[in-house]
Amino acid sequence: MTSTVTAELTPPRAFDQACYMVVDYLAGALPMGAWAVTRVAGERQTVLVSDDHGYGLVPGVEGKWTMSICRTMVSGETPRVVPDTGAEPALCDVIASAAENGMPVAAYVGTPILYPDGDLFGTVIGINSEPLDAGFVTHETLLDLLSSLLSSVLEADSNAVQSARQLELAVSDAETDALTGLLNRRGWERWLAREEERFRRFGDPACVVMMDLDGLKRVNDTEGHDAGDVYLRRTAETLRSVTRRGDPLARLGGDEFAMVATVGPEDAVPLVARLQEALDAAGTPCSAGLAHVGVASGFAEAVAVADAAMYADKRARRTR
Repeated sequence: MTSTVTAELTPPRAFDQACYMVVDYLAGALPMGAWAVTRVAGERQTVLVSDDHGYGLVPGVEGKWTMSICRTMVSGETPRVVPDTGAEPALCDVIASAAENGMPVAAYVGTPILYPDGDLFGTVIGINSEPLDAGFVTHETLLDLLSSLLSSVLEADSNAVQSARQLELAVSDAETDALTGLLNRRGWERWLAREEERFRRFGDPACVVMMDLDGLKRVNDTEGHDAGDVYLRRTAETLRSVTRRGDPLARLGGDEFAMVATVGPEDAVPLVARLQEALDAAGTPCSAGLAHVGVASGFAEAVAVADAAMYADKRARRTR
C-alpha cells in the first residue's frame, strides 16, 4: 500500500522553487533588511530570488562582482558571517561604495552555492542596515547547510534540464529550415518558449543576436536563386563554425538569421564582431543587432531590442 504525502512535504525538484523556500525560511527565522539568492556569471552578480525591505534587491537587479561583499567572502578574505561590517577592514571600500549608492550595509551574511565540480554558481546572502548581535555567527552552520542543499538541487535540476535539451536537439522536420538545416521561425519561437522558464530559473548569462544579410537580394537578382541558395547555405555553415555547440541558430526567413549566445554582456560585443568578421570573410556580410537577456525582462524584450539594433546597424552600413 502506498501512503499519500501532503503537497507541502514534497521536496522541491526545481532550483528556483528551492531558492524561494530557503529565502522565505531565512526571512522568517532570521529577519534582516534583505535575503537573496544570486547568480554570479563573469563580472556580474544577478539577484534571482529575494525578500527585500528597502534595499531594492528585486529579481533581475545586477551589480559588479568586483565590488560585491560576496566576492571577498568567496575568496576567504572575509568571514561568511559579519555581524558588524565596520569591524572588517577588508570591507571598507566595498561598504563605502554601497553606501554611496544608497545601500547601507552594517551587517552581512553570505555563503556560496557551488556546481558539482566546485565552481561558483552564486550565493545566498543577507544584509542589514544595523549591526547584529555578535552571537549571530552561530547561524553559520545553518546557512552552510542551506546553501549545500541548494547546490544539490542545482545539480539535479541542471542534469534534468541538460537531458531535456539533448532530447530537444532532435527537432522535427517542421521546426527545421530545409535549406540550411538551422531552426526555422517555428523552431526558434518554440525554443525561446521552452528556454524562457529555464533561463529565469538559473539566471544563465545570455544574449540575443539578430542578423540580416546585406547581399542576398543582389545575388538573387544577378546570379539567380540557385546561387542565392548556395549563399544562404554558406552563411549557415559559417555561423555554425563560430558559435558554441548548443547555442541555437535559426533562419527566420529570407535573409534573416538569429541566435542566442550563452555569454555575458562583457563577451557579447566581441562575439558579434567575430560573427561579422567570419561572414565578411565568407563573402556573406551581415548587419547585426545585440541585446542582453535579463532575468526580469526575458527573451521577448531582448529579441525586440536586438531587432531594432540590427536595423540601426543596417542603416549605418548603408550610409558608410
